[in-house]
Amino acid sequence: MSESPYTVSDVMTHTVVAVGRDASFKEIVGLIDQWKVSALPVLEGEGRVVGVVSEADLLAKEGVKGANEQALDLAERAKSEGLTAGELMSTPAVTVHADASVAEAARIMARRRVKRLPVVDAIGILQGVVSRSDLLKVFLRPDEEIAGEIVHSVLTKLPVTTPLSVTVADGVATLTGSAAERTYMPIVARAVRAVEGVVDVRLELTHR
Repeated sequence: MSESPYTVSDVMTHTVVAVGRDASFKEIVGLIDQWKVSALPVLEGEGRVVGVVSEADLLAKEGVKGANEQALDLAERAKSEGLTAGELMSTPAVTVHADASVAEAARIMARRRVKRLPVVDAIGILQGVVSRSDLLKVFLRPDEEIAGEIVHSVLTKLPVTTPLSVTVADGVATLTGSAAERTYMPIVARAVRAVEGVVDVRLELTHR
């Protein structure tokens, strides 16, 4: 069964604001405020991503004020004393490739607890950035488009012996018809739910 065609390249932002290792603390704060982003890739050479400096990295300087220095670990102390992107950044950067699926990018963000991922090529050169809001764009797909994919790209590849009718409203896919094999229904539901833009799946099927 082929996967839904949406990849990171379909939703990512191609115009990216980035900084070099020597960018100053104040310059970084200014760019984050100007471009309304939560983090900036840090580049070296011809555009290879070597790290990411985020709002959290910058806030370490404010967070240690009044704190007991003896209670700070080395990483916290280093962040709080950082003056440049190279000293402040988190490295290695958590990145993703343009041909990764939207679902894969979402899993990386959730697992690594980041809001934005630099998109890089095979050698780590920056290609773009994908954010949480970018990944949510798949839920803007027209209902008719989602229904068409379910009918032509999903159900035709599943062990469904009788035709099923598909309607999609506000991203909720409803399948109606007669299901000869009850045991296949969890497989059908799982496959339909995997289609990009599907919010929920409802099976309104009769069994012979």
